[in-house]
Amino acid sequence: MSSEERAVAEVIPAELESTRQKLIQTLMRQAPEQGLTETELDGLALIRCNEPLACASSVYTPSLNFIIQGNKTLELGDREISYMPLSYVATSVHLPILGRVERASKDVPFLGVKLIIDPKEVADLVLELGDKAPGIEAGYDCPEVSCGLCVTQMDQGILDAVSRLVHLAGNPIDAQILAPMARREIIYRALMGEIGARMRKFAMADSQANRVSRVIEVLKDRFSEPLRISDLAEQANMSESSLYHSFKQITRMSPLQFQKKLRLHEARRLMLSEGLEAASASYRVGYESPSHFSREYSRMFGLPPRADVSKLRGELRVPA
Repeated sequence: MSSEERAVAEVIPAELESTRQKLIQTLMRQAPEQGLTETELDGLALIRCNEPLACASSVYTPSLNFIIQGNKTLELGDREISYMPLSYVATSVHLPILGRVERASKDVPFLGVKLIIDPKEVADLVLELGDKAPGIEAGYDCPEVSCGLCVTQMDQGILDAVSRLVHLAGNPIDAQILAPMARREIIYRALMGEIGARMRKFAMADSQANRVSRVIEVLKDRFSEPLRISDLAEQANMSESSLYHSFKQITRMSPLQFQKKLRLHEARRLMLSEGLEAASASYRVGYESPSHFSREYSRMFGLPPRADVSKLRGELRVPA
């Protein structure tokens, strides 16, 4: 164990640290290569990074993202979120994210677990829990209650459930019966924990958060089209001002900024994965001017499109 890992272990309760170390060994075996390892279990992926990475771009789906080893910083609109080992991020809607892995090496890689969740799973559990689910604690100091992304610490219960699910990924016979139960337990424990009240806001069909989430789905599916805030507000049955305010609370950006980021993320993917030139990618995602696209791309990713893609092709990337 490195000196950095020893320092982390010293501040983690002994039982939690024991479980974490066992999970680290499992992840090292099941995700031997750098990058994203998809498992055969529904929605479960393992993440490993052997070196620091800057400006990894991704569009987060509704999911729970657990950090087991290493540090990561996420940028969402005007908000920067740093999280440490044994913390996790709950994402309730699709969000364009920039991520940085701060420290990682071959000996002590960054290790994470991602569980994609269906909002219907959350809604069904919320209905089943009824008034048994805790609300936001009085005096809880968090100005981002309405944000679509929130971070908290893992406790023994959720860490045990995550460990069981990851272990089942290597045992397909047991997984057929036990994996759905472990998956349900993880979501249940998240709902019953510190961030559960915020997750539940998005599951309530008549809530502002749920209405905004439907607008986000429209933007995700039609980001290359010109869309007016008045049309989006009408679909959500909200006033334009109410939609704008609620949308910015949840995504930390305006609908126009959100659409722009989706376009730039997709253009980057098209150039990397399909080999499109910058101009072709810009037209594909809805830009009318390649020069305008290039300026906005440079502001977001720090380099012009061609230079950025050339740099990325020389590096093995993992999702943000």
